[in-house]
This record gives sequence, structure tokens and C-alpha cells, in this order.
Amino acid sequence: MRVLVTGGMGYIGSHTCIALHDAGITPVIYDNLSNASAQVLDQLEKITGTRFEFILGDIQDEQQFKLALKHTKAEAVFHFAALKAVGESTEQPLRYYQNNVSGTLSMLQSMQEADVNHIIFSSSATVYGEPDYLPIDEKHPIRATNPYGWTKVMVEQAMQDVCNANSQFMGIALRYFNPVGAHPSGLLGESPNGIPNNLMPFIAQTAVGKREVVNIFGDDYDTEDGTGMRDYIHVLDLAKGHVAAFMQHKTDTAFHAYNLGTGQSYSVLDMIKAFSASANKDIPYKSAPRRAGDIACNYADATKAKNTLNWHAELTLSDMTNDTWRWQTNYPRGLES
Repeated sequence: MRVLVTGGMGYIGSHTCIALHDAGITPVIYDNLSNASAQVLDQLEKITGTRFEFILGDIQDEQQFKLALKHTKAEAVFHFAALKAVGESTEQPLRYYQNNVSGTLSMLQSMQEADVNHIIFSSSATVYGEPDYLPIDEKHPIRATNPYGWTKVMVEQAMQDVCNANSQFMGIALRYFNPVGAHPSGLLGESPNGIPNNLMPFIAQTAVGKREVVNIFGDDYDTEDGTGMRDYIHVLDLAKGHVAAFMQHKTDTAFHAYNLGTGQSYSVLDMIKAFSASANKDIPYKSAPRRAGDIACNYADATKAKNTLNWHAELTLSDMTNDTWRWQTNYPRGLES
């Protein structure tokens, strides 16, 4: 079985390619390399012993994507190709709607014309916005608080509408909480361009000396230590969740949504402390003002994924920080260096 993986050279997409390969599914990567290194292909080969097919392309190019589907004879699309920085999305909303929403609509059109009726979509817990209750389950109201989150909401709605209009179509939206960690080989991990938007790579880059200090945005939240709390999930667990969802629903139709998280939250200070233990050094940090749109705490209720997909997160916080530190030590300035 062959599947097309858009954004497969990126952080979560590349790790999912490994999980697909381990499950006996052949991934073909489709990526425009706008936020990924071509060297990822070499790293994947070192890890799996297989050179994955790679197509340089953009999801907004409908004709090119349709040709890729026909060329690869893909039976499904795993869709990771998206811009993903919350802050940037508030500054460049049109760019985010153009790429994430318009690009996905073009992709869905190409899929229908090529008679490819299965899509597994990289969604996000940002679709829930400010939580009404914790833990957050899939019945929680949908109401994003930033353009990035709204692009995920809009794509999910489009997928549902396509499923309703086409009885042969199946769409899965996997709502991630906070992906962290790296491949335990130390060959593959998160390598953001520029200043990291997420906490873990910022901590890692500070620990390795690339950055001077970790900024803690808000230390006066109503939490145990005053810093924001989040549900962090190891990228390997997340990747396995994609495979589990696809295998469960590969002969089904309709729309399905699942939370992927651990069900436990850690504060910013918890994460710095855990990473300090992995790196065996103190990591400097300082308090900074809260960021607009940030919330005090969120974490997942992933019961639906456990009951329906027989999936649950297995890796611990120390696995997350140990694997990230190994990757960051091996590649302190990312793959391009």
C-alpha cells in the first residue's frame, strides 16, 4: 500500500513516514521544502534503511498534485503541509488562509478527480480555543482564537462537507496537543527556521548555547507555579496515532475526529527542570509578559482514541527531553549545518 505524505519532510510528517514504513505502508513524500531540509531524506534512509520517494511540489498547485497522486497510485493522503506559527498567523493571516485553507481545498479537489478518497489531516487542539472544561474531549465547542487555529477549523469543516457530499470519502482529523521529542537515534528532530515558536526547541537551543535564555511568557497564571501548563506528547506516539487511525478506518467512510495527547499537563518550569536533568546543566530563564491569546492550562481527554483506535501515549516526559537533547546535541544548528 502506498500513501502520499504532504509536508513529509517536516517534523511530524517525517516521523510519521517512519511509523508508516514500520507498519508496512510505503510513504511517498510531497513537500515544497519551504520549512524543511532536503537532508531529512538522508536521515530517513539512515533510520529505516529505505530511500523514500520524494516529489518536490506544492499543495496549491492543483495540477501537479493530481499528477503526483496518479504517478504514485496513492490510496490515501496524510496531510501535514501547513504554516504553523500562531503568532505569525496573526501578523500574516491572508498567507495562512491561502496556504492552509486554499491549498487544502485545491488538494481535496485533486483527490476527488483522482479518485483518492482517504485523507488523514494534521489538525490541532487550537480548534477548541479557550477551554470551557478540562480535560478537553472531542465534544468540546469548536472556537479558535487565532488565524492558525481557524485554518484548522475551516479545513475540518471542508472535510466534513466533502464526506457528507461523497459517500465514498473518509476524512480523519487528528487534533494534536503539544508535539515534542525526537527520534531516539538522534538523527531526526524538530529543526525550526529562525526563532522557535514552541517551548521545547527554545529550551533545547538555550541548553546547547544557541540562545541565551528561555523567556517564560507569564508567571502569574492560576496554576501551581504560575506558568502556563500544556499537554506535551512525544512525536513518536503522535506518529503511531496516525497509523492507528488510518488502519482503523481505511475501509470506512465519513468524518472522524480524535484528540491525540497524554491527558497530563506540565508547566513551563516543569519542562525546563526536566530538560535540565536530561542535559545535566542549569538552563537560564526569565519572566516576560503574557502573550495575547495564551491560556493558563489545557490537556486532552484522549479516551476516544484509546477506545476506538486502541492507541494511547506511551512515552514519558523524560523520554521527550532525553530524545530532544540527543538530537540537539548531534545537530546543534539543525540539519543544514
